[in-house]
Amino acid sequence: MTTFLTFTILGLVLGSVYAIAASGLVLTYNTSGIFNFAHGAQAMLGTFVYWQLSVGWGLPVWLSLLLVVGVFGPLMGLLLHKLIMGALRDTAEVAKIVVTVAVMLGMVYLSQWIWDPVEPRTLTMFFGADASVEIAGVVVRVHEILCLVVALAIALGLRMLFHRTRVGVVMRGTVDSPDLLRLNGHDPARVAAFSWALGSALAVLAGILITPVSGGSLEANALTLLVIDAFAAAMFGRLRSIPPAFAGAMVLGLLGAYVTAYFPSEWSWTGNFRVSLPMILLFIVIIVLPQDRLRGAATRTRERYRVPSVRAAAAWGLALVGIVFLYSLLLADSGITTLGLGMAFAIIALSLTVLTGYAGEMNLAPLSFAAIATVIVFHFGITGTGLDATLNLPGIVLAVLATAVVGGLVALPALRLRGLYLALATLAFGALLSNMVLRDTVEHTVAGFTFTLFPDGTLIIPKPRFGPVDMGEPLTFLLVATALFALISVGLAALRNSGYGRRLAAMKDSPAATAMLGQNLVKLKLSVFMLSAAIAGLGGILMSSGMGSVDGEHFGIMASLALVMLVVVGGIGYISGALFGGVMSGIGFTLLVGTFNDLAISQPQAATFFQLLGNVVMVGTALIGMGVGKTPSGSVQGIMDGYRSLRHARPVLIGGAALVAVLYVLALAGVYGSWTFSLLAMVVVMALPAVGHKLMPHAVTAVEGHGHSGQDEIRDDEPFTDALRDRLDLALGLPARVPGVRAAAPVLKKGEEVNAPA
Repeated sequence: MTTFLTFTILGLVLGSVYAIAASGLVLTYNTSGIFNFAHGAQAMLGTFVYWQLSVGWGLPVWLSLLLVVGVFGPLMGLLLHKLIMGALRDTAEVAKIVVTVAVMLGMVYLSQWIWDPVEPRTLTMFFGADASVEIAGVVVRVHEILCLVVALAIALGLRMLFHRTRVGVVMRGTVDSPDLLRLNGHDPARVAAFSWALGSALAVLAGILITPVSGGSLEANALTLLVIDAFAAAMFGRLRSIPPAFAGAMVLGLLGAYVTAYFPSEWSWTGNFRVSLPMILLFIVIIVLPQDRLRGAATRTRERYRVPSVRAAAAWGLALVGIVFLYSLLLADSGITTLGLGMAFAIIALSLTVLTGYAGEMNLAPLSFAAIATVIVFHFGITGTGLDATLNLPGIVLAVLATAVVGGLVALPALRLRGLYLALATLAFGALLSNMVLRDTVEHTVAGFTFTLFPDGTLIIPKPRFGPVDMGEPLTFLLVATALFALISVGLAALRNSGYGRRLAAMKDSPAATAMLGQNLVKLKLSVFMLSAAIAGLGGILMSSGMGSVDGEHFGIMASLALVMLVVVGGIGYISGALFGGVMSGIGFTLLVGTFNDLAISQPQAATFFQLLGNVVMVGTALIGMGVGKTPSGSVQGIMDGYRSLRHARPVLIGGAALVAVLYVLALAGVYGSWTFSLLAMVVVMALPAVGHKLMPHAVTAVEGHGHSGQDEIRDDEPFTDALRDRLDLALGLPARVPGVRAAAPVLKKGEEVNAPA
């Protein structure tokens, strides 16, 4: 009985902290419509600030708590809403998710910059670990009682706020009808800002309370993920109601405590199951609870994507292979290997292009499918041993097909989910895989067959070899990976321009309308999930063989979120966006940080400066993601639109190409290194549209009049002028109209159609 009471109290304490965090999450979602994935990072950052004030600088505990919970937390929430979240109006769900993910990553990087992760930091319980009382023979610390009392007070306070105060009524009105609220003289944006301030304060309070209970030293990733467990509690009330969220938090805390107390110690997976329990409950709750109905009409968003023709995709694919080959001539073997790894990540990123960019379905754990393929190919796809070991083609095919099947199985229970619910379901799947499979290092015996899923926590994956094609050679690996990326890209372009691709686009725009037209949404979702998982699996095999050895951290949920963020930054509806996101996620920022660290070691007199640059690069990664609200179609859109405006300024284009060629020849001759060439070539590429505007304004302006941005919205009351017709013609891919000449209607051959943007 003592054991039961002990762990019941522990479960209630953990549940009370989860309830505090979940209530803040519900507040921000209800008033702004944005699910704050950075909620755990806010708790983490506030906890570090509290440690700095109370331990690092020696301020009194009560003053530190007042400054952090009463000032720093609310100010952090206000700034987030004012500077970032307000720009997310009229953006797709993926953009809203990615921005909050970027905030989360930025806070993690910032905390690791300010507080060195190598140095241990701990927080003690309020009133000390020895301050306790005895209840029914169970010793309960005062800090734990305080957690319960604070949670109960917050629950009652929020109840009174919503039902007994004018502010609470206005907050509820913001959820029901912001337009009606605005007509009555209230500002929904101000209400949302207040909710973000209050939600941030609750997150910080939860982080400070739970850290001494969970024990161990402060660590940014661990504390962020610990508070993320409150996501499951928030979903008990479907992100709408705080009382069910509190009840769910208590259930979550009690189940975790009982698993620790009563699961047999000889079960090797008990610890992993305990860590995974919140994500398991999150997945179950999302599937079981009733969801919103299918959307009857598309929500007007600011994303605009141009669909390339198959011919254009093939031309760009050949150009990519050629450019990569020429660039590889400037690199040493280590650089070629690194670039090949980046191309493997780009293939994984293509799985997001087809799933989210084309079909509008969410997946926040693409690297989890890469992990599945890696585990399967390790067990069934290796021929030979030692230095003679290689990956065989049947094993690779088996791993890709098996990953596609797993993708279908994951999609089956989530077929009726969409948007945020689907994103959370895939997040839960990724966390579950990381905790249960990638940490499974013990032997299992099933039907007389003994195996270990992830032996020793590390998998050694050799390079493939197909006849004379030995991918053990760095250049061969790079060219094969690039060619595979190009081939898959052409295939996706063909798919998007096919009838199947148009059905995916229709499902993305309006599932209800697509279903009423006789399309089978179940088959569409299931097939696109399987295709996406297969592409991620193939990229994962290449990534793992490129690294040589991989562990669970390479497939962690944080790495998946970073990949998703960078693909959206590049443009998740573009193949080039996948190339940008994959390369930058796989090698870009890591290579930059490594370069600055090497410079700091080789030049100790400037070590502080180079270390500063390395940290700025990491935080800058997140800052790029935070800007998605201003450019929801991705950075590739802006770059390509700038070059489309130069179509009639051929001398500028030829001059830019010639300059890059000269820079390449100089680099090939050894005048400077590959890094210098890369920076100079990037400057030329980025500056060329501006140079064209300056040197040939008349040629550029003629195209600009057609609305080259592709994102200018046409108002209902805008008069139908020649300029407006030119903008519509450009958007529809029709020939440009020459002033003074009446354009003839385009003649389409049988079976031919005009490609319109998605």
